[in-house]
Amino acid sequence: MTVKVWTFGLVGLTFALYIGIAIWSRARSTAEFYVAGKGVHPVANGMATAADWMSAASFISMAGIISFLGYDGSVYLMGWTGGYVLLALLLAPYLRKFGAFTVPDFVGDRYYSQAARVVAVVCAIFISFTYVAGQMRGVGIVFSRFLEIDITLGVVIGMGIVFFYAVLGGMKGITYTQVAQFCVLIFAYTVPAIFLSMLITGNPIPQLGFGGAEQETGTYLLDRLNGLHQDLGFAAYTGGTKSTIDIFAITAALMVGTAGLPHVIIRFYTVPKVRDARISAGWALVFIALLYTVAPAVAVFARTNLLNTVSNQPYAEMPEWFSKWEDTGLIAFEDHNGDGTIQYVGPAAVTAAGTPIQNELTIDRDIMVLANPEIARLPNWVIALVAAGGLAAALSTAAGLLLVVSTAVSHDLLKRGLRPDITERGELIAARVSAAVAVVVAGYLGINPPGFVAEVVAFAFGLAAASFFPVIILGIFSKRLNREGAIAGMLTGIIFTAAYIIYFKFVNPTANVADNWWFGISPEGIGAVGMAVNFVVALTVSRFTPPPPDHVQELVERIRVPRGSGEAHEISA
Repeated sequence: MTVKVWTFGLVGLTFALYIGIAIWSRARSTAEFYVAGKGVHPVANGMATAADWMSAASFISMAGIISFLGYDGSVYLMGWTGGYVLLALLLAPYLRKFGAFTVPDFVGDRYYSQAARVVAVVCAIFISFTYVAGQMRGVGIVFSRFLEIDITLGVVIGMGIVFFYAVLGGMKGITYTQVAQFCVLIFAYTVPAIFLSMLITGNPIPQLGFGGAEQETGTYLLDRLNGLHQDLGFAAYTGGTKSTIDIFAITAALMVGTAGLPHVIIRFYTVPKVRDARISAGWALVFIALLYTVAPAVAVFARTNLLNTVSNQPYAEMPEWFSKWEDTGLIAFEDHNGDGTIQYVGPAAVTAAGTPIQNELTIDRDIMVLANPEIARLPNWVIALVAAGGLAAALSTAAGLLLVVSTAVSHDLLKRGLRPDITERGELIAARVSAAVAVVVAGYLGINPPGFVAEVVAFAFGLAAASFFPVIILGIFSKRLNREGAIAGMLTGIIFTAAYIIYFKFVNPTANVADNWWFGISPEGIGAVGMAVNFVVALTVSRFTPPPPDHVQELVERIRVPRGSGEAHEISA
């Protein structure tokens, strides 16, 4: 069977599974819609958290960016992995013990302020829509290539699927759908990696093949890739071009941004006990490691296969996969010298006479994982499996993000603010309507994305780092931080970070070079500075304003008490 037939079959089968689960687990109350009734088993919650966490950025874009940037791309791997550990150890059990539905719920109650709640709602919606833009772009890329339809139509189909199980099932439907999506995406990621590792190095374990030698040449794979890169005018694959401070800033922004992501944090409210929050965090880390330890190997396999396939090869002899990706606009060849040969070279490439060579091939880094099985000529069912996995990764995270928007509007703005007398049925209707509106906005952002997947997601992490992380961590561990400090910190952190990103990426993109960045820190890493600004402003303002009431300080003390093995006590207001 052809790739298209296999893709229709596997994608259709997985979509039917997701829809069936959504119907079976549809939410009948606000507690089920927001936090799945707080009855999810820790292992299931660990799988759902892993699926929620491993978005299109992890599945589609992370290995792609590592394959292009080499050492410099490792910041994404280090930041996202370390961030999850930070979340599991420092935040998850304490937030579960607090017992709120959402992050704005925690902020509003901890800082005894409706204004703080509203600021947190705005931050949550802003972060979620920034993040979801990358997910919907990933959906469009997969549909565009493998079902050979327009990217816009692909995004619309993805919107329809997410709308169905997010609006119908809420957190309950999303949780069990994400368990299925985790199984699909991890199988789809590891199977091609095993094939590729066997073909290139003869070792069936990708993590070991990554450091092994090529079967054909006997040369260590990374040495071979370094040689290919330098011969073609690229920087050494295992070398780096980013400054140390920028690497540190990006890694820090991704780490603390992880710990401030509302769609991941809310997952720890869905388990019965505080102890279960710790256990599910541990299981999620195990499940996440299954993909993250394979990603560097996939990146190296993809880059090696790509360079061997396209560099200095006749354009007329390119295989079918090349023309298929050209049709999507994600690969473009311009024959500058008219010789019909693809010159895929880096900025340092020169002729024997020392004349610079102009690059003729543009490749979107988001296609690398998806195109990798085709480049290596793996079986058609493996190629289709990767497409189904990419959709699972993008849709699982998109659903979690849209639920954050929905609960922020229906619970935090309406129930806890504008309409405290709203009935449970009315609140549930408001949640579903706001989820539907959020799906439409997410679809628009997927059709008109502000960047490639990993870049957009990195911006979301930076915004989360600059807004939520300081007020959450101080809200747990500092009795002195008050509402004035929290509000001032969140506003200054997110405004500073958003302004920096918008200026260098959209207002004046020509200035987006290291010489123009503040302290040499890129827009992807500026969230670390925004976080520091938030901390300084929050603590300073708190020092010169009245301390929190006694009952709030007692609440903070109870959150930190290390008694979490039993039932979680709902101690929020």
